[in-house]
Amino acid sequence: MPGVRRGCWSWLLAAGDADSAPPVYRSNLKAMLIIPKVRLPFDNLEELVDLGITLAISKDSTLQTLIMVDLSEFTYDPKTFSVTPAMKQAFHTNGYVIIRQVLNPEEMGKVRKTLESPEVQRHAYTTADDVLRETPMVLWFKVGPDVAGCVASMNKVAGTLEQLMGGDEMYHFSTKILMKEANQSGSFLWHQDYGYFYNWGYMYPDAGSIFLAVDDCTKENGCLEVLRGSHHLGRINHEPAGKQLQADLERVAEARKLHEHLYMEMKAGDILYFPGTLLHRSLPNTTQQRRWSYVIAYNQKHNRTYMTPDHPRYTPHAGFVPLKKMSDSALMECQKFTMDDQWFLQADQDKARE
Repeated sequence: MPGVRRGCWSWLLAAGDADSAPPVYRSNLKAMLIIPKVRLPFDNLEELVDLGITLAISKDSTLQTLIMVDLSEFTYDPKTFSVTPAMKQAFHTNGYVIIRQVLNPEEMGKVRKTLESPEVQRHAYTTADDVLRETPMVLWFKVGPDVAGCVASMNKVAGTLEQLMGGDEMYHFSTKILMKEANQSGSFLWHQDYGYFYNWGYMYPDAGSIFLAVDDCTKENGCLEVLRGSHHLGRINHEPAGKQLQADLERVAEARKLHEHLYMEMKAGDILYFPGTLLHRSLPNTTQQRRWSYVIAYNQKHNRTYMTPDHPRYTPHAGFVPLKKMSDSALMECQKFTMDDQWFLQADQDKARE
């Protein structure tokens, strides 16, 4: 269970004392916890199991819900999945939700076939961090009738984020492939996605993104890192750094004192859902395996740019186009792997980083 932390577990440090728990947990704990009468400075669920602690948690228990909210971690079941109040609470409180196994191995095979195709890869350009370490990326704005478009349109992807963001209609803003190759030295600096959207003329931070792990993401290969709850800080000023935007480092330093720094370790097919004001970064890939991700940004219908093509910082993009949601079976039914009718952004057209 990657990423398990103290959070709501912290009251268990006084092991065996259910009365030390917050009132909302107390009655459930007395019925469900069997733990030894010792103090246990644990950090994760694996340590609890190793120490012989039993957590007897029924599938529909309040305690399990509290734990899932604290961890912001859920698992996709195609037969029963829905966006629950617990997911919404986790998203609002922590600024992200990880849903495991949203795309199965067969679906991921189709995604990789599209992203790895020479037709798509020839549109790659590089971004660079503050010391000019480069990372290749491909970026586009249109949802096409293809595998890539299916991923962006499926209910379990777009529909889930729309509900987590409050239910207002969302449209596709952009899709990008971020390609950290083996032993690739590029990083992505601390930023909020709204730092970029703001520079494109969007007045409100009412946007969000999904981060799909194309490959397994670990600390060693540069997984995403977040400051839990930092979305509540609002927009932070961003300045150009290399070929990226970087959040004000003084503010980031203070935010790190206030908000837990977490590593989003993920398996291929897992998705991280997060709003545009969550502070996040990723470090270089220092392993022998690549680490690709597929990031889709969405915007709420009312949030439109004021910039027109004659604005000096205007970046060509599709703007508001209603997004037709597709069933969760759409990806498996789609056989169009090519993106021959797609328009891809080129490096000299991207004005958000200026």
